[in-house]
Amino acid sequence: MTKAIQSSVQVGELATGQALTVPLYSFIGSESSAPSVYIQANVHGAEVQGNAVIYQLMTLLEGYQVLGNITFAPLANPLGINQKSGEFTLGRFDPITGVNWNREYFDHQVDVQAWYREHQHLTDNALFQAYRSMLVEACQKRLAQPFGISTGHRLAVNLQTMAHQADIVLDLHTGPKSCKHLYCPEYDIDAARYFSIPYTLVIPNSFGGAMDEATFCPWWQLTQYAASQGRDFSVPVSAFTLELASQERIDLDDALVDAKGILAYLSYRGVIAENVSPAKMARFACYLRDYKKCHAPKAGLIEYCAVVGEPLAAGQPLVNILRIDLYGTDQAFQAISLPMDCVPILHFASASVHQGTELYKVMTKVFALPSV
Repeated sequence: MTKAIQSSVQVGELATGQALTVPLYSFIGSESSAPSVYIQANVHGAEVQGNAVIYQLMTLLEGYQVLGNITFAPLANPLGINQKSGEFTLGRFDPITGVNWNREYFDHQVDVQAWYREHQHLTDNALFQAYRSMLVEACQKRLAQPFGISTGHRLAVNLQTMAHQADIVLDLHTGPKSCKHLYCPEYDIDAARYFSIPYTLVIPNSFGGAMDEATFCPWWQLTQYAASQGRDFSVPVSAFTLELASQERIDLDDALVDAKGILAYLSYRGVIAENVSPAKMARFACYLRDYKKCHAPKAGLIEYCAVVGEPLAAGQPLVNILRIDLYGTDQAFQAISLPMDCVPILHFASASVHQGTELYKVMTKVFALPSV
């Protein structure tokens, strides 16, 4: 039986001098040539289900032959997790700066042309090792820069340092009220067929601030530049964001479903010795440019009519807006619909909204993904 080794990493300090630490669990693989993996959860305080998935996945791995090193970082943001207001967990935005915790990662902006010119004589494996070392060292320099960095950026760069040491990176999140969906870079769209997730957002191969992009973008840039110089290899690093339904929720049975989906992907990549087949299910996708935000045209009390994860035909009600202050007028109630077919993916958690609140995110121009 394979057992995880427990440790921790310090990601900051409280004003009282207490260390902020994140627990780590590591499975040591038996083959150095197998891909290594980094999986984190709970960067946003209320998005706790990823921890349950990590628990179930680690439990499953005890019965498998692990070939590649796997590192888990549950409870990855101790500040956000403990940011409570009454019965609710906040923890989506850094309370000091107001920045989204998942937009604090370091954009390396590597001068790929200059770096490649200096290292092009290396074999592919040596080239990848040198590039990885450069990314890790850049993060370490960022943490030690003389003018310091913000609390949130320090947390993010510490997590990013661990991610840069892996070949596969999975960042586990949830939505407010959401169905499961996957953020997948365009170059790696075939990978979406292995996870137990029905909807995939195909994102550009560019940096937008999140962990998955911070991980794969430098490697995509290296791969593209090398190809322009007549040297072809596949992007060496894969990174995805898994949105595991709704926040403020722990469901261990559902977590087991998602853990098995991750296990199927790790099997496909050769991280474990055993063959694990992906779940038989329909999977659909749309490009990020076709993922639309629907904002409240006016303030009021909201009845969310569209069910997340279920197709919605054009003209069918998305929400009903109640304005009790306008009772007795034709403005007291208004049904809102969209002019195109879509699939609602997530909606705002509160029934009380300001004008302009993002009510829903919906996929349009949806297409089916082929099965494995």
